[in-house]
Amino acid sequence: MRTSTKIAAVIAAATAVTAVSVPVASPAGATPTRDARAVLQRDADAMLRYGAPGVLAEVDTPHGDIRVRSGYGNVEAGTPVPWDAKFRIASFTKTFVATTTLQLVGERKLALDDTVDKWLPGVVRGNGNDGRRITVRQLLQHTSGLPDYLGGIPELFTEEGFQRLRYQTLTPQRAVALAVSQPSEFQPGTDWNYSNTNYVLAGLIIEKVTGQPWQHEVQQRIIKPLHLTHTYTPVTRRTIPAPHATGYERFPGEGATPDDPKYGEPVDATELNPSYGGAAGEMISTTDDTNRFLRALLGGRLLRPAQLAEMKRTVPATAFQPHWPGVRYGLGLMYTPNDCGGAWSHGGDIMGFMTRNGVTADGSRSVVISINTDSLKPDPGVQLPATDITIPLINHALCG
Repeated sequence: MRTSTKIAAVIAAATAVTAVSVPVASPAGATPTRDARAVLQRDADAMLRYGAPGVLAEVDTPHGDIRVRSGYGNVEAGTPVPWDAKFRIASFTKTFVATTTLQLVGERKLALDDTVDKWLPGVVRGNGNDGRRITVRQLLQHTSGLPDYLGGIPELFTEEGFQRLRYQTLTPQRAVALAVSQPSEFQPGTDWNYSNTNYVLAGLIIEKVTGQPWQHEVQQRIIKPLHLTHTYTPVTRRTIPAPHATGYERFPGEGATPDDPKYGEPVDATELNPSYGGAAGEMISTTDDTNRFLRALLGGRLLRPAQLAEMKRTVPATAFQPHWPGVRYGLGLMYTPNDCGGAWSHGGDIMGFMTRNGVTADGSRSVVISINTDSLKPDPGVQLPATDITIPLINHALCG
């Protein structure tokens, strides 16, 4: 759920290289071939060289599931990431919120072309930001031109500021106020840029339409029907339910640049108040639950055909294309070309955790990856390439 500037600074790519992995037993019930598992294990191992303390990945297929892990869930203790680890899914939360919003559209309680002002009159005003000219569709698509509220709290991304602010509550109203105190980035509908403010407003609109917080609606509409028993909307709860990995965060050092953040030593960022993510990035889940969600969504079990088609209507995600070549953004869902016709996904970055995923167009095959840092510092002599480090694993998982 980071700002697009922060995302650009922390994501990087990998090619298939060897690395030392922690020897682990395979989980029970996984039936795909040994060769497929070996390829995915190699891809997970490769991420360690690029600064991942630990990696957990699960692939769900019609023929069975594969889980692999590498590195450490707790570096100091030398223990692996638990197979059933809970983790902060960060901006993957947006897909749950977009799905809930589109369900309301399908129920004719809301329209994608409604203005923000229709539901939140006067809330978005100032510095060229005007809710009378921004639609719900533009919020979900990141074409609103609204600045990211995280740009109003840059100290959160320094070690001193993070330690001072990590347990404080940020209300959605305060987040929107921080956003509109900054100049609008562009006229609504004329460009694309990732802004967490869009989804904070979507959460507020869900509450206005239903009379219930967005967390309640996500629970009732998605989490309970799909039996996602290890998926949480923590609101302000600081802890992650056990078991979980330690989330490590590195902060930029003196003289940092986007190309070289000069990261210092990692800080334990496992506990924090997730309200600064809110509807843009507060949720917690597991690889098993989030795979089930992705397959249900693309398989047509959560949205009517018209609303799923709207979700998949994309525009170029220009700011992300250096890191995911050819990526396009729909409504809380991204499309990325790959070796077998393309994948749908939505990743996320939050202090201590990085989530990446992908699902085939028919929902038959999906993969979710959790890394217990979002600030990658490669081994000495290792160069961070330009694209995301999880691309090889996702490609092999979906196309293998």
